[in-house]
Amino acid sequence: MLKDELNNIASQIVNAAYEVHKELGPGLLESIYQICFVQELRNVGLIVEQQVMIPVIYKNQMLSKDFFIDVLVENEIVVELKAVEVLLPVHEAQLISYLKLADKKLGFLINFNVTLIKEGIKRRINGYFE
Repeated sequence: MLKDELNNIASQIVNAAYEVHKELGPGLLESIYQICFVQELRNVGLIVEQQVMIPVIYKNQMLSKDFFIDVLVENEIVVELKAVEVLLPVHEAQLISYLKLADKKLGFLINFNVTLIKEGIKRRINGYFE
């Protein structure tokens, strides 16, 4: 996928997060935010999968541990959703792991339990947060 296409989808992801947060505000369960967020993305015509399994392959051997991506958009962008008081380094590490295991270039960590949603959105590209 081209960079411009990825950025366009990324903008739609951020807009969906803003819309959900504007409608619901902070303080709900992650599962509520996820279902509403997915609906917003589908409403604009994006292909969205939830709870996408990623197998762990170590030295060409599949191990008996699976990880699950909260939301995968257009089979390209990983979105990890949270509804926590504070994002911790472990949450960022989780997104990094999912990006590596799924071999994806772009991901978002979105925490809906914030006063201003812009403070809850982290974009991950090529090894750094913007």
